[in-house]
Formats: sequence, C-alpha cells, structure tokens
Amino acid sequence: MTQEKDATDVDGMAGTQGANPLAVDPADVLGGPRAGAFDEHHPPDAALIGDCVHCGFCLPTCPTYVLWGEEMDSPRGRIYLMKQGLEGEPMTDEMVGHFDACLGCMACVTACPSGVQYDTLIEQTRAQVERNHERTPADKALRGLIFSLFPHPRRLRLMRGPLKVLQRTGLDRAMRRTGLLDRMAPQLAAMEKLAPRLGKPMPLPEHITASGERRMTVGMLVGCVQGAFFPGVNAATARVLQAEGCDVVVPQDQGCCGALSVHAGRESEGVAFAKKLVDSFSDAGVERIVVNSAGCGSTMKEYAELLADDPAYADRAKAFAEKTRDISEILLELGPRAVRHPLEVTIAYHDACHLAHAQGVRKQPRDLLTEIPGLTLKEIPEGEICCGSAGIYNILNPGPAQELGDRKAANIAKTGAELLVTANPGCLMQVTSALHRHAEQNGTAPMGMAHTIEVLDASIHGAPLSALMDR
Repeated sequence: MTQEKDATDVDGMAGTQGANPLAVDPADVLGGPRAGAFDEHHPPDAALIGDCVHCGFCLPTCPTYVLWGEEMDSPRGRIYLMKQGLEGEPMTDEMVGHFDACLGCMACVTACPSGVQYDTLIEQTRAQVERNHERTPADKALRGLIFSLFPHPRRLRLMRGPLKVLQRTGLDRAMRRTGLLDRMAPQLAAMEKLAPRLGKPMPLPEHITASGERRMTVGMLVGCVQGAFFPGVNAATARVLQAEGCDVVVPQDQGCCGALSVHAGRESEGVAFAKKLVDSFSDAGVERIVVNSAGCGSTMKEYAELLADDPAYADRAKAFAEKTRDISEILLELGPRAVRHPLEVTIAYHDACHLAHAQGVRKQPRDLLTEIPGLTLKEIPEGEICCGSAGIYNILNPGPAQELGDRKAANIAKTGAELLVTANPGCLMQVTSALHRHAEQNGTAPMGMAHTIEVLDASIHGAPLSALMDR
C-alpha cells in the first residue's frame, strides 16, 4: 500500500489537503424533515462524521480493507456513505452491503489520530439499517434464527444435549467430511463448525464466600454463550475471585446483556435486555460488576448512552456502567494475594477486539499472565487484525470470516507458542476452528486454547494445563 493511495479521496480527490471532504454542517442535516437513508431517531452523528480528516491511518487495521482493498469497505469509505445518507442519498442494497461487511472490530478507533468515534457511528447506522432496510427473506430467516437462540441462555443450554450427541457419536465430523451442509447452507455449516467441544455443566451458586478476609463484594455476569458453552471459564472466574478475597454474587435471574443485539443494530431489543440486566443487579449490593466476555463488557460499559433516553433507567444505567470491569481490570485493581504456582508454558496472547479496541484493556491481561512464574508470553504478528469472529459476523459472513481466521491462525503458529490465550468466547470458538484447520493442512497437532482466567486459575490452584492444551 503506497502513501499516495492512503491519502486518496473516495472520489479521486486529495483527502488530506484543503477542506475536509467528509465535513458536515449539523445545521444542514438536523432539525426538520429528513430525506435520504436515515430516520430522525439517532441518525449517524453529523459532527462525528465531520471529525474524520480522511488521512487513511485506519486502512491497514481494517480487516475488510486488508482483504479486499476496496475504499467503501474501509472505515473512511463507510463514513463517506453515512455522509451521503445524511445528505439525501437513499439506503440502497449496495450501501447496506458495505455497512454489513464491517466487523465492528474498532481497530480503526485505536488507529485514528483524530479520535473519530467510528464505534458510535457504525452502531447508529446499523440501527437505522435494521429499521429502514428491507432484507431478503433468507437473510431475515437467518437473523431471526440467530436472535431467537444466542441471546437466550436457557435455549442455548437446551442445545447442549443434541450437540453433545453429535460430538460423542462423531456425526459432526462425518457431516463436515461430506461437505453437503457447506454447499446447501454455508451459514448453518459455519455455526456447526464453530461449536466448541462441550464439557460438563458447572452452575454457580448465587453467593460464593471469599477465602480469608473479604476485600470486595462483586457481582458476576454469567453470559449467554459463555455460560452455556464455556462454563469452565465462569467457574474459573469465580474461583479466582474467591481466592483473591472477593464475595461473589451471581444473580440467578440475569439474562443477556444485549451486546449481540446492539452490535447488530437491533436497538430496541438490546435496550430491553440491558434494562433487565440492570434490574437483576439492582439489589445485589455489589461494589463492582465483573465480566469475563469482551463483547459483553464493552456494551455494559456503554449502558449510560444506550439507556440515556429512558428517565426511569438513565441514572441507574450510568451507575451500572461505572461499576462494570473486565475480570483483568478488577484483579489488577485488587492486587495479587493468592500464591501463583509456576506454569512452564509458552503462550500467545490474542487481543479480543472488544477488549483491546473498544475498552482499551490491553496491558492488564498481559500483566496478569506475566506474573505467573515460568510462563513465557509471545506477541502475535498483525495482532490488531480481527480474527473474524465479531459477534455473529462469522455466521452471517462465513467466507471472509474464515479468511481472517486462517490469517490469524497462520500468524499464531509463527509464534511457536504451545497455548493460545484470549478473553472472549467468540474468539475462542473462531480461533479454535481456524487452528484446527491450520493443523490439518500442515499435519501438526492443533494448539490448545484457553481463556486468560483459566490460565490464572490453573496457576493459583496448582492445576495442570493438560485439559486446556487438548481443547
């Protein structure tokens, strides 16, 4: 990629000199009847669009631009389309296709020297798309299936039974070998391939008492996918918090945090989930709310903005968001008390996008891991590029998601690590699948996968890493 290409405007004009081609006067597009792509309810913010100076620093970090080199599939290209929509351009299938292609990884937010809030802009835009664009019947059906299942913990738990039968009998592997599902329904095939190997359920009690002197009372989010498919992560989280002197409260009526819905533009659904979760923790009497899923944490920290229009919830949502912490943040805030036993292992740490880019949490998990005696941490080349999970992106867009997953797996393999560690269930599923493909293609044993908290739990309790290495 040349410097000249980075500085090229979407319509062929220089984008780094003279007037900002993306600048929008809010007075021109706000307050009054609106023509064009967007309705009056929170359209893409004209002032935020105007912050983009079109410099191109976002391009090398954008997964879809890296894959395709298409301007309109870059952050600044999508911002240009938002500007066009505000100025009267209709919401076409082509425009929506470019918005849908975005993973929402927020790597561009980290890279941007002008502080453009692309994360806010793409969420505002996706909510507009869901309200104002007529999707195809097939797309509607797929999205309906996804959102009738994934944000509902009880329904996900019911899926464990049939899935375990498939895995124990080997029918899942036999079905993949035929390639039939890939040809007939690639999105459903992607969903099946991503399913993790299931262990035993590990339900948590409502109250877990701290070991030794209590240092803090925390509430814990169980999560949807995390709770159903990675119960060991939640159990490890509770054990580590307990060992570090925390009373842990696990409200039994908690449900989905709304992250998947919000990130997909299903605003009203996401708001409803958020309100219910705020209600679940209202009387818990906790000082912090701990999250071990990057996507969930990023949305929960934004509840103040999400629920700002509801006077009954605005203040409560703000208080909730201010208490919310990723598990790595709270453990560093407390400082170590439990003894760390040595783990002689070399790991590669993968930054989950909604932890590193959306929440700015990068150093904390690395600090927790490097405190473990004997552990060696390796950084992954192109670490800022998304693995392709991105919530439900790898189901809706299995082709590009697999390309990104394979790229990530190849870069992980270059580290020579024995174990890949990350902090999000979506990344665990996506990267595990990609690492298995990489191992099959190269005739090697697949690398193990673990959540950050599972490694710390193994160190604190002196447990072997063998179970994680075989995942």
